[in-house]
Amino acid sequence: MLAVKKSLTSNLTVFSRTVKLMGDRFEISVVGTDPIWADERIDNAITEINRVEKLLSAFSDDSIINQINRNAGIQPVKVSREIFNLIDRSLQISELTYGAFDITYYSPDKNSYNTTSTSNKHNTLTAPYTISCAGYKSVVLDAKATTVFLKEKDMRIGFGANSKGYAADRAKYILQMDGVSNGVINAGGDLLTWGLQPNFEPWTIATADPTQTMQPYANANISNMAIATSVNTDKYATINSKTANKVNTKNGFIISEIKSVSILSPSAEFADAMASPIMSIGLNNGLYLINQLNQMGCVIIDDGGRVYTSKDIQLAD
Repeated sequence: MLAVKKSLTSNLTVFSRTVKLMGDRFEISVVGTDPIWADERIDNAITEINRVEKLLSAFSDDSIINQINRNAGIQPVKVSREIFNLIDRSLQISELTYGAFDITYYSPDKNSYNTTSTSNKHNTLTAPYTISCAGYKSVVLDAKATTVFLKEKDMRIGFGANSKGYAADRAKYILQMDGVSNGVINAGGDLLTWGLQPNFEPWTIATADPTQTMQPYANANISNMAIATSVNTDKYATINSKTANKVNTKNGFIISEIKSVSILSPSAEFADAMASPIMSIGLNNGLYLINQLNQMGCVIIDDGGRVYTSKDIQLAD
């Protein structure tokens, strides 16, 4: 059932529902006056998120991702335009981040990975201290035939790092097509907003997710934006996840420089994909990269609690 999160003097109200989707907690909120109308719209958004989860799953024998992986090093696989475009965008992000973001990895048969993830957000393969990727440049796309080919037999692709953001974008699209002009999707702490609050004020991080009211950037305006956060962990770097570490490969110990990275973008998919790469390439390089991109921003907190922002973000004191 819907829970009313906020009611103001106007007849507009935020109707919200929290559900477990894609192995994580999603809270879908819409602004309206009719709880039955809101309930139906949220149902449609949930249906779309479930569709995306099934589309990107590698666990079903007949899934297209499983077909691509099974045919690695053998032959190209015909895919839908939706899957093709998602892979194409992922490869562009890999190019942009010099491979720090990569949807490819080697199968467990090739590398001995620990299959217990340290992140409760993603059910993905993990490896202590190292990340081994097959290399995004080994993915061959044919735009005319809409085929995908993995050049190496043992390589695989997975969308643990950006599937949640893509699902949120798709749910937002469905809600907007259903006439929802104002709302928030909270996908495990990553936020996607559009329109305004019932009091016609912009959405801020704190109003979209009250659990983040103590963050130094809690009052940042995120109306019509997405914000995704990656947090540094103590022991592990993960594959196809948004939890990452900087690792000193020469000495084999973790460098604790960045505590968290929050990426702002109009697209939840893009924000989701960029959070860990910015953390892995470091503070100065990360800020430099974000400052070169249009309609993007970031907030970085180092291990000393100092806050750094990209050029277009100003935080209230």
